[in-house]
Amino acid sequence: MALGETLQRNAADSAAHEPRLIVEPGASARVAAIAEPVIEQLGFRLVRVRVSGAEGCTVQIMAERADGSMTVEDCEMVSRALSPVLDVADPIDRAYRLEISSPGIDRPLVRKSDFERYAGHLARIETAMPFQGRKRFRGLLIGTEGDAARIRRDDATADEEAEILLPIEEMSEAKLVLTDELVAEALRREKFAKREARAARKEVRREERQSRHRPQRPAAKGGE
Repeated sequence: MALGETLQRNAADSAAHEPRLIVEPGASARVAAIAEPVIEQLGFRLVRVRVSGAEGCTVQIMAERADGSMTVEDCEMVSRALSPVLDVADPIDRAYRLEISSPGIDRPLVRKSDFERYAGHLARIETAMPFQGRKRFRGLLIGTEGDAARIRRDDATADEEAEILLPIEEMSEAKLVLTDELVAEALRREKFAKREARAARKEVRREERQSRHRPQRPAAKGGE
């Protein structure tokens, strides 16, 4: 295998197994503990679990590939694999509806790489405990330092620091704000993912054609 391919594969493996720093409590945590190993075995990453009681009970599980993509077919694959596992484990004490979805454009941020990937975009953040006298923040993601995210706030008052560093593990929720810039970037990522997928399918077809036309070596005769 070429060095470039090895580095790309190692990077993909690292991204696939990167831990979430923002996790859910209670019933959602029980579902996540069961769902995450199944999702990872399929080559995806768990993003978030949410158990909602509105209009009956719904268990919503967000998942994605390491590059952030998630197709309808991917969601169906995860649902088929996960449904019987949840039925046996029975983490919810009442009937529920299972929903598998992509994170969406204005997605939750749960891993350090999420804060790095979406640097330059607006985010809303809520901390578990008050930080500098407040728990809710909104601002531009600047990047990360260690396991903390640097944010340039657009909601700071005159006597507050505009740029702050928030530990990611102390956040209870972080989510992108839907903006025109974010939508444009999502469209670019989608086009790139489709182009990569077409190239991969073309390469597979090329290898299949070469395999069909490759001359077969004659079988060795006995005693030779």
